[in-house]
Formats: sequence, C-alpha cells, structure tokens
Amino acid sequence: MTTIVDYADAAGLVGTDLGTSDWHVVTQEQVNLFADATDDHQWIHVDPERAKDGPFGAPIAHGFLSLSLTVKFWSELFDLTGVSTRVNYGLDKVRFVSPVKVGSRVRMSAVIAEVTEVAGGYQFTVDQTIEIDGAPKPAVVARGLYRFYA
Repeated sequence: MTTIVDYADAAGLVGTDLGTSDWHVVTQEQVNLFADATDDHQWIHVDPERAKDGPFGAPIAHGFLSLSLTVKFWSELFDLTGVSTRVNYGLDKVRFVSPVKVGSRVRMSAVIAEVTEVAGGYQFTVDQTIEIDGAPKPAVVARGLYRFYA
C-alpha cells in the first residue's frame, strides 16, 4: 500500500513506518540483464549449472541488483504529491547481509528516519530493509537519501 502525502506535510513524516512493498521474484533473466548492463558475468550469477555446485547452491543476484530494487519498492511504498522533481540522492550506508538466490521472493520495508529541508525542497533519509521470503536474515539493509523539490 502506498503512503501518499502532500508536500506541505513532508516535515512531519519523521518516524513514519511505510510498511512493506509487494513481493518481487528475482529471475535468471533479470540477473542476466543486470550482468549485461554492468558487464559483471561472474559464474555465480549467470551460470546456473556451475552455480549449483558453488558456495550458495544456486545462482545468486548481484548485490547491486538487489540494492537497485529499492527504487522499485520505494515507489510502491511512498508518494509525495505537489512536487516537481524527485531525485534519488544516494546512500549513507549499505550492507549486503544475505545472497538472493534466483527464484527467491524479496520485498522491502521502509521507515522515514529523517526529513531535512534543502534548497527548494526536502531530503528524506529512509531506513530500508530488503527481506528474502523465508530467510532468517535480510538481503540488504540500506539508508537511502531521496530529494523532493517543489
């Protein structure tokens, strides 16, 4: 469910738990496309037969692929109306806690940790956790920075 808030109310969102996104299945095709885009064709990602005998027992998504899903999930969880521009400003901290095996379902939970006024808008600092369905530890824990300009 998307939390939709007007720009005028942005400053009061500190501590808002945005809940969880929908599940997303990480496919081998998605991993292969990411490998092509980044020129990272390491066998643990793109060779399912060899990866069966590797350290994870299956091919895994690139850590940065898992991280990049925060963009998809963030847009599912939050929308600020009354803005002209939205910018993914960066990351303060990222940890790749657990590998995401191809075929796994992942989703993200998010909490708005800080809202800071910047020239022409607001910067949101968001604590994001990408979990793997049925896994004891998350795939990714990240603190994302997003800017919204009026």
